[in-house]
Amino acid sequence: MAKLPTKTDILKWVRTHPEKSSKQDISKAFGIKSAARIELKKILNELKAEGHITKVRRKFNDPNKLPPVSVLQMLGPDDQGEMFAVPLDWEGSGVLPKVLMPVQAGKPALGQGDRILARLTTESDGEGHQYTGQLIRRIVANPKRILGIFRTSSEGGRILPINKGEAKEWLVSQDALNGAKDGELVELEPSGPKGRLGLPRGRVITRLGDPSAPKSVSLIAIHQHNIPDEFPDLVLAQAKEAKPASKKNRDDLTSLPLITIDPADARDHDDACCAVMDTDPKNPNGFLLWVAIADVAHYVASGSALDAEARNRGNSTYFPDRVVPMLPDRLSGDLCSLHEGVIRPCIAVEMKLSAKGEKISHRFVRGIMRSLASLSYEEAQAAIDGNPSQRAAPLVETVLKPLSAAYEALKIAREARQPLDLDLPERKIILSDTGKVTSINFRDRLDVHRLIEECMVLANVAAAETLIANKQPLLFRVHEEPSPEKLNSLRETAKSVGLLLAKGQVLKTRHLNQLLQAATGRDEAELINLSTLRSMTQAYYSPENMSHFGLALKNYAHFTSPIRRYADLLIHRALVSAHNWNTDGLSLQDLEMLDETAKQISDTERRSMVAERDTTDRYLASFMAERIGNEFSGRISGVARFGVFVKLDETGADGLVPIHSLGREYFEHDPENQTLRGTETGTIISLGLQALVRLSEAKPVTGGILLELLELESSKLQISQGKRRNRYSSYKKGSQKGKSRKVTRKRK
Repeated sequence: MAKLPTKTDILKWVRTHPEKSSKQDISKAFGIKSAARIELKKILNELKAEGHITKVRRKFNDPNKLPPVSVLQMLGPDDQGEMFAVPLDWEGSGVLPKVLMPVQAGKPALGQGDRILARLTTESDGEGHQYTGQLIRRIVANPKRILGIFRTSSEGGRILPINKGEAKEWLVSQDALNGAKDGELVELEPSGPKGRLGLPRGRVITRLGDPSAPKSVSLIAIHQHNIPDEFPDLVLAQAKEAKPASKKNRDDLTSLPLITIDPADARDHDDACCAVMDTDPKNPNGFLLWVAIADVAHYVASGSALDAEARNRGNSTYFPDRVVPMLPDRLSGDLCSLHEGVIRPCIAVEMKLSAKGEKISHRFVRGIMRSLASLSYEEAQAAIDGNPSQRAAPLVETVLKPLSAAYEALKIAREARQPLDLDLPERKIILSDTGKVTSINFRDRLDVHRLIEECMVLANVAAAETLIANKQPLLFRVHEEPSPEKLNSLRETAKSVGLLLAKGQVLKTRHLNQLLQAATGRDEAELINLSTLRSMTQAYYSPENMSHFGLALKNYAHFTSPIRRYADLLIHRALVSAHNWNTDGLSLQDLEMLDETAKQISDTERRSMVAERDTTDRYLASFMAERIGNEFSGRISGVARFGVFVKLDETGADGLVPIHSLGREYFEHDPENQTLRGTETGTIISLGLQALVRLSEAKPVTGGILLELLELESSKLQISQGKRRNRYSSYKKGSQKGKSRKVTRKRK
């Protein structure tokens, strides 16, 4: 029998052979067989109890060293733009080790919060890090984190999630509180097996303070959806070092009457436009339409820390009280922004339009420009309508009327093309200086809004066509046609209100527009518009051109908003490469990562949309919370097995009428026709019905609104008091007795 190794021998072996540290490996190394393995197991357990080694997946390791293959969590980039990670489970007594994760060609880009499996090598002289890692695979990107209200308990505490779809509570032990106090808003992540009563366990990651504070609303969404809202120091430093672009090798466009037209509260201006009559006799009554866009590619170099952060964010995110920008303010609000009267670099497109708004030709230039004015939509519309402000008055004849005339031509082309023409009012939340909601209004839809939209759409088409003609790789903006299932659902909704969407034809946007037109002026108009919107697929970015169904366009790419969308920045670089303007075009890395970037920025766009929607819901709930018990009119906007949703006319808020509040009658859910039918009275609750409701509950923290249904289509809904009758209420008493006997036998 081989002599048993000492504890010192075992520790030395584990530290020098971390890849061969299982009990079987140690037995083989020291020649231990049969019964002696029991003694070896005792020694290993003693070393583990004393804290000298840890056991991970049957292997014993030095707790102050990381195994050669470890599970790590990514940190954000440091001041130098380097990416680091830390071990997910660290039981050592020393300082938490850091792992440098260099960029690897062909491997996916890693972001803050990603959990990865990596192969490690020790860095004896690493500056600020102890290991260098090579990615094996990403386990999960941005692991699930939960926002909730912390409540103390004798065992530590519980977290009550604020997400409307998250019903279960989470247990937090004393050693995982992170200093959280009762009533605070906290962020936690799962941490191990379930605890008492089967509740999941978590640990507090971040404390966010008072959840009832008005300005916590958007902060909740930022943390809930992992939206980066702080720029790394290196990114800020690179933005600060940026200098205004020179006029060298640029076309001088300062003589063009370019202006910007944006929302009144806009901080950045990335697009300007103007129109002049075309003097070419071959194009009678035609126009030359110019669209000039901020030259962000000049300031954000491919592969820089600025570029990496912009790609990571994907786009700016807009909340009623703040903006989380894609680029630091030094660029987004200053050097890249086309401010009034200031020389700025731009990439511009000149488009020759016929009298019917058809684009005859176009050309791109890289130039410098000076905006004559930065007008709001309302200010520009008032000037066109004959009520100009003092600032806009000099621009009416020379700038605004020519633009308006060009728009009249573009409307003819738009009518021929027939893009999807939805009419959905946009809500505007008005906040006080402290962040409290003072009112909910609906934004006016002005002709100037449509004017700017048409100019930008045409410029985007020109960008896509130019890059296709030059065989230059690019990211298209893709919008696929609706699925057959969603179209059938839309047909059923239309049928329920007496309208028709014909079958047996290749679907075109003009068919949907005919349905929308038929609903115009009817009480169900908003329902049809919403249902049509819901039938649409989500637009996304792709290196493959699959057209844009909603705009009825074959070639489409995003070019006009590079300050707030990374996709547009890539299109600018592609145009630079296609025209050989300079060396700041698409890099080899941009091209290699085109597919991955398309998915990344499509995901960040959806993330921002959900965060913005959640924030609006919370602000609406906050506004409604002071009106509990009031009655409101609205329409049934959704039907589910658990209740019906009602969209309120006054604010546009959506509230839930729980099915249990409809009384003792049992309601059968028909998902195909989207109805609830009462089994006793035959009452049918369907989409579009006018309803009178009473507000029974509004939770600002979750954004949840509960309603009580009072009237349906001007007739009293028969709702009995007490619990609603379930489907088993007609069973005979004998069957209930039989059931009781079965329960008794089961207990025995």
